[in-house]
Formats: sequence, C-alpha cells, structure tokens
Amino acid sequence: MKSRITIGITDCSKYENYLKWIEKEAGTEVIRLSHLDNNFDDIARCHGILLTGGEDVHPRFYHKIEYLELCQEIDERRDEFELNVLAHAEKNQTPLLGICRGLQVANVYFGGTLLPHIPAFGKFDHSKNRSADRYHDVFVDPYSELKEIVTSPEGQVNSAHHQSADRIGKGLVPNALSPDGVVEGLERQDKEGHGFLLLVQWHPERMKDQESKFSKNIKEVFLQEIRKMK
Repeated sequence: MKSRITIGITDCSKYENYLKWIEKEAGTEVIRLSHLDNNFDDIARCHGILLTGGEDVHPRFYHKIEYLELCQEIDERRDEFELNVLAHAEKNQTPLLGICRGLQVANVYFGGTLLPHIPAFGKFDHSKNRSADRYHDVFVDPYSELKEIVTSPEGQVNSAHHQSADRIGKGLVPNALSPDGVVEGLERQDKEGHGFLLLVQWHPERMKDQESKFSKNIKEVFLQEIRKMK
C-alpha cells in the first residue's frame, strides 16, 4: 500500500483542474495553499508543493518595472505568498512542481527575469487560441532530468501563456524549448543537496492526452519524489 502523502497546491482560478489531476492518485491528500485565506502555516503539513498557473508576476519582483504596461492580470499578494512558499520549499528540500506561472514565479525567485509579452519580443503567440489551448512541439535537452522523465527528445504539449522565462535564474537551466526558442521547462543545474524541482511551461494537468509522457510521467515522478522524502 502506498504511504499517504500531503501535497500543497497553490490557489488559482483553475484550482479544481490541479486538484482532480493529483487526487486521482491513491494515498494523496491535498491542501489548498491560498494567498486569499493567508494559510501559509499549513505548508508545514505538506510533503510536496505544486505551483499553479494564473496571473502575471508583477515585474517589480524582477526589477523590470518598465514591463508593467505589457502585463495583464496581476496579484501582488499572490506573488509574495508564492515567493514565500518557494523559500520554504528550498529551506526544507520539499519536492516542487511548477506549472506555467509556477515556472515563471520560480524563475523570478531564483533571480531570473521574464518576457512580459512573448509576441512583443519577436516570437510566436503562445496564448490560448480563442477558448482552447494551443498545441505545439517541444524539444527536450537530451542530457536533462526531464529527458529521463519523459524518455523522449521531443513531444507535443499544450500552450496557454503570454509570458515566459527570459534570463534564467541562478542554479536553473532550461531543459526544453519550443520551435521558436521560448523556454518550455527548467530544472536544477546541480541537484546535489537540493530537493526535487521541475518547472514546465505547459499544462500537464489538462492535456487532452493524459497518457502522454509529458503529462503522466511528470505526475508519476513528482509523486515518487515526494514519497522518497516522506
């Protein structure tokens, strides 16, 4: 029987998608970590953390206030809350999976910067196509941890974002790129002495093909890493 684990999922408008994705796994309890409820202390009960998608990170957190006019929805309270979540995870070596905005806020936490609006910087539009996610190819670094997880040098993923990582944060390295060079994944450069950390720009929790290695394998490895640490 699998040991029971508790995963903290950060609050967002699509929280239920992440909840259903994780709660399908036996022996898993979920805590909603919400900047609205200010329940940061509940993180002490979490064996793993999932950072979700949502609003743009305020550019003041990466010292590019001039980018503010290119941003869309912003919630600085959420930014501050999730930066504290990241600090806790780093201090306690808590396994962490970041999805979409989760990648972006983590890159900022480690000292990186963001592209505030991808099309304004000469790249393709990666946001939703009307009401549905776009889909595009990704190319995976053959020497990366992500390659070990998905076991494939390339694949197709969904896309629903208008921002992306620009300068990469200290200690992180890209592990996947889109055909136009947008960063699609980040991981640690040196894993020794640190907790598991995987950051992806796509949404594995809502990919049409939930059996895709770019969805299923990511979730399985995240849960395995949590159980190792428990």
